[in-house]
Amino acid sequence: MAKSMLAYAGSAEDVFKIPPSKFLRAPGIGQKTIDQLDLNSALKLAEKEVAFVDKHDIDVIFFNDPRYPKRLKLCNDSPILLYAKGKMDLNTQRVISIVGTRKATDYGRLLCQELVTDLKSYGVTILSGLAYGIDVTAHKECIKQDVQTVGVLGHGLDRLYPASHRGTADKMMANGGLLTEYPSNTIADRENFPARNRIVAGMADATVVVEAGIKGGALITAEIANSYNRDVFAFPGRVGDEYSEGCNFLIRHNKAGLLTCAEDLAYILGWQKQDDQVPVKQNQLMLAMDLTTDERFIMEILGQNAGIAIDDLTIKTGMPMSLLAMNILNLEMQGFIRSMPGKTYAIN
Repeated sequence: MAKSMLAYAGSAEDVFKIPPSKFLRAPGIGQKTIDQLDLNSALKLAEKEVAFVDKHDIDVIFFNDPRYPKRLKLCNDSPILLYAKGKMDLNTQRVISIVGTRKATDYGRLLCQELVTDLKSYGVTILSGLAYGIDVTAHKECIKQDVQTVGVLGHGLDRLYPASHRGTADKMMANGGLLTEYPSNTIADRENFPARNRIVAGMADATVVVEAGIKGGALITAEIANSYNRDVFAFPGRVGDEYSEGCNFLIRHNKAGLLTCAEDLAYILGWQKQDDQVPVKQNQLMLAMDLTTDERFIMEILGQNAGIAIDDLTIKTGMPMSLLAMNILNLEMQGFIRSMPGKTYAIN
């Protein structure tokens, strides 16, 4: 509803200037919605929230802000705004979500630590939910390895759940931080966490399930990532192990690719380590001089990496998916680029 009103009005400020009845012309807004609107109360709440975020150095990132996560913006149910605290770039070239059980075993924690350590050389940002188990293990290892890490919360930034992770959260502020769609005074209600998981899935190129039971938030996040057409990976576990059942289920039903190490993930996504990236050769661009402006732009971006995922390419080009798909097809047919596993593309 908020996005529809914003699109119709043109700006957040104009939403409050237009007579509510005018919004009946906006898609998806009916009389019942208009009757429930209380913009005066909303303004009063907004004034309190502005005072809170100013006092606590919290950044408010609106949907049309260029800092808003571009991957998340592609999702139909992305939030209209986000509250961020820390020093973070939400649009880095490579973003991975790591999720798993709250009751992690030594095996799961070791896998998680090794994954983060090995992903460091690929220049990634790591997302998770700052929950017990796999989540906090991922965040702690990111702090240790100086990898940007962002914890996505299911409540306002005036509190932290679980409170025992306050020390970890404070250390995350130097290279990453905390993110939520919920304003202050929002408690950690159970229903907030499945909603939180869509942000964890939507902000990432891929979601990795390290260790998970057959039920729980990790599998919900994996399902959401699949619905967004994002890659999902899972570490397999021993048959019969309670906290490997979820991972084995995802792999068995082709809902996740089997992962054994960071190199598996990098290969499927077409990533190179940062030190190994080679700029596009001049002769490759010269050969492409007869291409359209859009096609040459795609070639230039592809030339900076050995391979790039389609979602990243969408973000970097700013092209609608339909237009990008047409240009990619043309480039493939002319032999300039090739498709690779994991919905990635590279220059021939």
